[in-house]
Amino acid sequence: MNTEKILIFLNDIHIPVKFETIKNDTFLPGILIDHGTLKIDSKQLKYPGDLLHEAGHIAVTPATQRYDLSGDVHKCGHGPAEEMAAIAWSWAACTKIGLAAEILFHPDGYKGGSKNYIEAFSTRGGFGHPLLAYWQMCRPDEYPTMEKWLRD
Repeated sequence: MNTEKILIFLNDIHIPVKFETIKNDTFLPGILIDHGTLKIDSKQLKYPGDLLHEAGHIAVTPATQRYDLSGDVHKCGHGPAEEMAAIAWSWAACTKIGLAAEILFHPDGYKGGSKNYIEAFSTRGGFGHPLLAYWQMCRPDEYPTMEKWLRD
């Protein structure tokens, strides 16, 4: 059910998704970014919320560079700023879809900081959203409401 809601949302905002068997190791089970497309291996997918995080990496990448985003996003130029923005984006998406915070920030993720992330973002704090505002994806005073889901 959660996966279906996420997939509908990703389709609605035009993040390409493709289902296929993933044979190589990936950072997150059952998910691979390949040339700006979110590839999903349904048999390996462990946490549906991870789809939002990886989609966040695609979304915060400039449109002209999205096709070059493949594999380890950190080897494609994503540093701490893009990581924080992807987390903030994924929280905005989680909120928009109406998923429980624990779906996104599950206990096995975020280096044991899931509870802290839930508390920070639930209290309208968090991090990364100033970058989303700088990139004109949201208004600073209206986050987590997004004006656009993909960076120009």
